Amino acid sequence: MIMRVTINIDGGSRGNPGIGASAYVIKDESGKILSQEGHFIAHCTNNQAEYTALRLALIKSSELGATQLDIISDSLLLVKQYLGEYKIKNPDLAERMVEIRQLAQPFHIQIRHVLRHLNKEPDALANKAMDLKQSVGFNPIKNLHPAPMPASKPQDNTINGVAVEVIERDDKGTAKKKKPSQQQPSLFDGF
Repeated sequence: MIMRVTINIDGGSRGNPGIGASAYVIKDESGKILSQEGHFIAHCTNNQAEYTALRLALIKSSELGATQLDIISDSLLLVKQYLGEYKIKNPDLAERMVEIRQLAQPFHIQIRHVLRHLNKEPDALANKAMDLKQSVGFNPIKNLHPAPMPASKPQDNTINGVAVEVIERDDKGTAKKKKPSQQQPSLFDGF
């Protein structure tokens, strides 16, 4: 059975990177909203939020049993990269696109770019999620597994040849005393 849906997606980040949200609004052919969700993200870039919106929309479309998707986005970069018209130079976005393409396989998809003022519904959801710092929605994804994270490089906490730590400060700005993990040399040693 063919089930056609229209999906508007959007993502945003305040600070880029900073707090963000991804949103989708899925409607049937008569325009009835089947599902909508603004998914809060504690820290992301704008492009990561846009990619996550597409990922979430594909997961929910599968739950709904949709077969044909008309996807609308105000991110020209996302649309052009999905269509293969632009290269994906960012390794994180390239990994996200691999998952998106796997999720997209069962569907017949048309994706297109629109101007921001024609994509207000998911924008409102994303902003609401960012304002509340939590996800909001109607008929949200039932079981959302976290997105696979790209392999991260080990954190190098060495600057100028000396290991450094985050300094915690109290309300007055005074550094809280901790036992040092190793003795740091004085800047004036050897003079």
